Amino acid sequence: MTDLSCACGEVCLRLDGPPILAAECHCRSCRAAAERLGAAVTEENSGTRFVLQRKDRAEILSGADHLASFRLKPDAPTQRIVATCCGSPMWLEFKGGHWISVYAARWPEGTAPAPELRTMVRDGPPGTDLPDDIPNARTQSVGFMGRLFWAWVRMGFRNPPVADVRRTINA
Repeated sequence: MTDLSCACGEVCLRLDGPPILAAECHCRSCRAAAERLGAAVTEENSGTRFVLQRKDRAEILSGADHLASFRLKPDAPTQRIVATCCGSPMWLEFKGGHWISVYAARWPEGTAPAPELRTMVRDGPPGTDLPDDIPNARTQSVGFMGRLFWAWVRMGFRNPPVADVRRTINA
């Protein structure tokens, strides 16, 4: 079990069991969201590190009343869940997804699972030179999608909610 909190400690998220995978995303929307939220969640290479976790293995222990949804556009299929007490991005959720992508910044420094791959590198800023220490997929790779699919199979094709987030914020 891993307990993670927002920067001020008001919101606590518990993750149970191993993650689906740890990844670094280089898409435009992750960078735009980080900029609009004013959040220090991007790496020096402009990627955003996430740890993907099954929804049925994630639980809010405290501070649910501080959670709010942020979308880049009102009809965006992704929402970033933010702790409004301190402005900490907690996780990203895809509409209809059976997993959450927890910001690696929620782990104490140096303790988040290391990324296993980079995704959406075609969207990275021009001139970004990424090392070849892990796979650099131009889009979501077959392996990435396969791991998400098999996690869903193991969940019995369910999509449980993590939190009933009704508040929204605009950044």
